[in-house]
Amino acid sequence: MSRRVDLVSSDATAILAADSGRLAVGIDIGGTSTRAAVVDEQGQILDKVRTQTPATAWALEACLDRAVGELRQRWPVEAVGLAIAGFLTPDRQTVRFSPHLPWREAAVAADLTKRLGLPVFLEHDANAAAVAELHYGAAARGHNTLVLAIGTGIGAGLLLDGELYRGSFGVAPELGHLRLVPDGRPCACGKFGCWERYCSGTALVDHVVELVADGAGAGSALAREIGEDPGSLTGRRVAAAAADGDPLAVAAFAEFARWLGLGLAMIGDIFDPDLVVLAGGLGAASSLFLDEAREHYRSMLTGAGHRKTARIRPTQLGEAAGVIGAADVARRELRAASGG
Repeated sequence: MSRRVDLVSSDATAILAADSGRLAVGIDIGGTSTRAAVVDEQGQILDKVRTQTPATAWALEACLDRAVGELRQRWPVEAVGLAIAGFLTPDRQTVRFSPHLPWREAAVAADLTKRLGLPVFLEHDANAAAVAELHYGAAARGHNTLVLAIGTGIGAGLLLDGELYRGSFGVAPELGHLRLVPDGRPCACGKFGCWERYCSGTALVDHVVELVADGAGAGSALAREIGEDPGSLTGRRVAAAAADGDPLAVAAFAEFARWLGLGLAMIGDIFDPDLVVLAGGLGAASSLFLDEAREHYRSMLTGAGHRKTARIRPTQLGEAAGVIGAADVARRELRAASGG
């Protein structure tokens, strides 16, 4: 497990903790890596660790125990929040299902509270990002706000008058799995043509592959690289190439922007938000596609040109939104439970 901040002396830690109010650990559990951080009441990350995400439930829980234990050695944390990509029960005590994690109908909150000796609170990862952007970032001035977390797939958090909308059974809104293309690309959810299969880091890779198959790789360093090593192609690699002006990567992002605009127009017709915040790994790279996506969105809305449109803004917190939001949820739940 590698630390990604410089350690401070024990005296300096004590001073920082005293000045930062209640401290909580936020943990963002991804399918590949798990990030844990000590977060203060101002949304500032004071310390963090990162590790690979284990494949079994017992190994994952042991991993979380080690991460929290390491941070507790240096900071007087009072609670732990977990940001999880998956379906939670309405009381957010149990993980019903997660496509990339091993928990199935697992009482994760109670089990980890007992194991860690700290109160543990669960939140959907996109909802955690939405909470963080609301209290500390780009969603602070929204009325009805959609926070779209674009990474390997698409997660979404919907804030209506500043309150999270969870639906009747606690799983809303699964916007990444809206079916945009009948009989389109297969999705891990079991359906075909889901939005995230055309607008995500994974989708960028597919766009590049299809463009090359159509003969669009001429003059592209990215095309030459993947010809030599097809396994090197990732969404991050495409983003880096687009930032360097590679024509193939730029074309892939043009496709990405078109699908993002189309999906946002559909959501605009359903929810009519006044603000959209693009979070996640690709949200932080929005300069590569945001202007184009805005134009597609505005042109595809029903009644285009005769209605107000949502502001579309990039994240202010980057990939840290999940851990900041998870810690914030834990701190607020703890305060509510203790009456203060």
